[in-house]
Amino acid sequence: MTVVVFVRIDYKSGKPVYLQVVDQVRYAVASGQLRPGDALPSIRPLAEELRVNRNTVAKAYAELENQRVIETFPGKGSFVRETESPFSAKAKEELLLREIDEAVVMAHHLQIDSETFLRLAEERLDFFASVGSSKKKNKR
Repeated sequence: MTVVVFVRIDYKSGKPVYLQVVDQVRYAVASGQLRPGDALPSIRPLAEELRVNRNTVAKAYAELENQRVIETFPGKGSFVRETESPFSAKAKEELLLREIDEAVVMAHHLQIDSETFLRLAEERLDFFASVGSSKKKNKR
């Protein structure tokens, strides 16, 4: 069964499209949205959905395979690796630090002071914590 990967491309970010795909799949694995054994979409349908060249998605998948996040079986597809996760606590923190760095740079450019930045971050943490707890209640 193929898992739908919600990949969004930001053409204004300056980051190569294939790296955006790599990062978002890595985040999905690190967060548990994608689990070992889950199938990724085939290259052609994902490329069509994202409206990018197939070679871009193929390059992203090759990079994910090099990073040992996924494994590809000819004729079957690409799957999240069953073996030990490449996402140790330290690796997860490094992924998060990159995102925090980008947010801090954005805040600096927008001239947002640290007090406001931290308040907004805390509000978002609280919001997502409440969304997560309400989802758990709805599953019961």
